[in-house]
Amino acid sequence: MINTRTKEKGNFADLIHRDSPKSPFYNPTETTAQRLRNAVHRSVNRVVHFNGKDASVNSPQTEITSDGGEYLMNISLGTPPFPIMAIADTGSDLLWTQCKPCDNCYTQDDPLFDPKASSTYKDVSCTSRQCTALESQATCSTEDNTCSYTMSYGDKSYTKGNVAADTLTLGSTDNRPVQLKNIVIGCGHSNAGTFSKKGSGIVGLGGGSVSLISQLGDSIDGKFSYCLVPTSSENDTTSKINFGSNAVVSGNGSVSTPLITKSQATFYYLTLESVSVDSKNIKYPPVSDSYGSSSKGNIIIDSGTTLTMLATSFYSELEDAVASSIDAERVNDPQNVLSLCYSATAKLNVPVITMHFDGADVKLDSSNVFVQLSEDLVCFAFRGDDQLAIYGNLSQMNFLVGYDTVSKTVSFKPADCATM
Repeated sequence: MINTRTKEKGNFADLIHRDSPKSPFYNPTETTAQRLRNAVHRSVNRVVHFNGKDASVNSPQTEITSDGGEYLMNISLGTPPFPIMAIADTGSDLLWTQCKPCDNCYTQDDPLFDPKASSTYKDVSCTSRQCTALESQATCSTEDNTCSYTMSYGDKSYTKGNVAADTLTLGSTDNRPVQLKNIVIGCGHSNAGTFSKKGSGIVGLGGGSVSLISQLGDSIDGKFSYCLVPTSSENDTTSKINFGSNAVVSGNGSVSTPLITKSQATFYYLTLESVSVDSKNIKYPPVSDSYGSSSKGNIIIDSGTTLTMLATSFYSELEDAVASSIDAERVNDPQNVLSLCYSATAKLNVPVITMHFDGADVKLDSSNVFVQLSEDLVCFAFRGDDQLAIYGNLSQMNFLVGYDTVSKTVSFKPADCATM
């Protein structure tokens, strides 16, 4: 799959925030605050779809929303390599893109991937391991023995097409492109819903068997990491996502917490034991879900959700502790999305907030904790939600975050991501 040079050096891709000037989603007429406000709204919508209550029970792919991913990856598919910019999503598995011929497709600005133009493209058969790995999302054509997939998302968006294998090209740390052969992809011939015309599909980075991470497997030793540049960065600095030996997070300041496996293999579950506000420590309650009541694996870490979502009763206690330590007059969020807000001109003495994961204390900077939603409004970037607790990307910015799916750990290390 990957040659030894790649394994030694490690390989990577640029991770571009959807609101960066390098992103096709970039709108120069919006202020940074307006972009963050939009991201917050997408974040709230995303958690509904993660929960999957409004989608098919058998479909572990219902958790992603079509516009919820906040970061885009530059990749290339096929031979010769055809460039694609797709949403990077740790909350889903399959890598798919819109393909020619498109029977019923959403409008896309970039050219469509043409499987006929790739000498390495091949549809997979019904009896193949790749087809059976998709489980309930795969169907078979008795006419030509080809495997098809259907993925429907919580907002009624969907993608349908052929399950195929082709060559994926990524960058590498020595600037020589790395070609990965026989990567399972979805070649979407019928895709509709709320997908943006700026994106070409989705790169699934979850824990399921058809995700890019699982497919790269031994060649990257099950390791990947990213360092998310703050959304407040006005320049066009890109974040990087690293795979393999270059993705190890270690050294001074690094901490690690166990990755918990549950039957929903897509998600990366962690255990949040408590959160402290300065010296006040608030214990996180046991959470009941479809797997029973447990304090283990009570929160998922997700690069595509902006806010950090916590159980409502716990969030209320956390908000009270934060509010009582800030000597400023509270104001209302006119859109009623976030509940602890202040005037942007107020001098906020933000308390030190530390996330106490199992074995790992992650001390947040004030920029991880408060977000500016307009010229005159800053709000606490956490929210109560009883559907699913999520450690979102605002909390992860300026941390090197490393996933080791073999050792089953997630590691955090404070970093200046813009300089990495």
